[in-house]
Amino acid sequence: MYNIGDIIVYGEHGICRVAAVGPLDLGGPGGRLYYTLHPYYQPELVIYAPIDNERVVVRPPITREQAEQIVHELPEVPELEIPDEKGREALFSQVQHGCDCRALAGMLKTLYHRRAQRQQKGRRATTLDERYFHAAEDQLYGELAFALGMDRNEASEYIRTCLGQAG
Repeated sequence: MYNIGDIIVYGEHGICRVAAVGPLDLGGPGGRLYYTLHPYYQPELVIYAPIDNERVVVRPPITREQAEQIVHELPEVPELEIPDEKGREALFSQVQHGCDCRALAGMLKTLYHRRAQRQQKGRRATTLDERYFHAAEDQLYGELAFALGMDRNEASEYIRTCLGQAG
């Protein structure tokens, strides 16, 4: 169990600060405990998360060393294998909800190459692809930025610099 003031990763919401732990005062039968969370990059938002919810990933954020290792390994992270187009959204959703930085990086690579292939054919990226691309960017860059002690907006440039793609 996490305590007030702890920083955690809460599902696709990413980095959150635990503001309170306890039952919700809704006038009904009590007993179930909740985390009251404030997403790190949207502190005005409030999330009430059941402590015993096993469907949402709740974990400590990665460390600085883990973040640096992930950035270093990005060139070797494989793209996702999409067995068929009908299963694409389910796979993207599974990766997004899994909160694994390497898997998110693989999804970003996949979506980046899908976008480039469509552009070569004179077509735009699909709305679904764009939605998952931006969500994966927010999740990955948010956690990396937090772990590396930088502003989230700097994470993208930092990664490009580390990969020798600055500019």
